[in-house]
Amino acid sequence: MTLTIAVLLACALCYLTKIVGYLVPARLVEGERTSRITTLLPVALLSGLIAVQTFAGEGGRLVLDARLAALVVAAFLLWRRANFLVVVIAGAAAAALVRLAGLG
Repeated sequence: MTLTIAVLLACALCYLTKIVGYLVPARLVEGERTSRITTLLPVALLSGLIAVQTFAGEGGRLVLDARLAALVVAAFLLWRRANFLVVVIAGAAAAALVRLAGLG
């Protein structure tokens, strides 16, 4: 399969998924339980992704390096309600400083 065919198939699959979303009856997507799930699910998925990208090393072993320092700085600034751009720059700077110090 060529890359072009793979991209076209992916596009078609995305389009079909969107169409199916419009065909789902409203009674299935409205309600308190569904609302709670759709509110919390992105947070859980993003948290899992952040954990895997921060701590995963080669061979599935736990790694503590500059990424952890960046995550701690970013989490603190988010807790203090800093601007998102400030959070990203400070996290990158923290990782750079830890790597510069030879710790990560």
